Amino acid sequence: LILSGGGGERLGVLSAERAVSALPFGGKYRVIDFSLSNCCHSGIEHVGVLAQHAPASLNDHIGAGRPWDLDRRQRGVVILQPYQTRSHAGWYRGTADAITQNWSYLEEIKPERVLVLSGDHVYRMDYRALCLAHEQRGASVTMAVTRVPADQTQRFGMVTTDRGGRVRGIEEKPDRSATPFANMGVYVF
Repeated sequence: LILSGGGGERLGVLSAERAVSALPFGGKYRVIDFSLSNCCHSGIEHVGVLAQHAPASLNDHIGAGRPWDLDRRQRGVVILQPYQTRSHAGWYRGTADAITQNWSYLEEIKPERVLVLSGDHVYRMDYRALCLAHEQRGASVTMAVTRVPADQTQRFGMVTTDRGGRVRGIEEKPDRSATPFANMGVYVF
């Protein structure tokens, strides 16, 4: 599941009319292309993009998913937008709510694992190693972290782990941190 609903208030006019993940990057690409390409190169064949803020350009860009080989009959990419019913309120109220509102999609495809990603991050990663580590440890949740310089901790959720790699705490955007590990917003359930 790629979370692509944010309006990116810090980006002001750039994201006023489109989601951050739909912003152009390097000419013909969009920011979400990094997450989609990472999925493609990791052998992931079922991708749900959870879109909310100004999704039109994101819908147009992703289309049926052909550039990432995700335009298949039984597998592929689906854009999941919030909706309203008599018993359901509509807009996503955060990450957990976005996933909960799309639980029926997960029940339909019955995945062994669920990988949750941010659609507005620029990085290259093969998720197979993360999923393998998750499986080998028998973990309920596995989180990807990366080292950041001490002067950058105020930009990230900083993760404290024990010697075995178990998460012991997360501190959101501290001025200083005793740990060098920043949460990448990549989770395996």
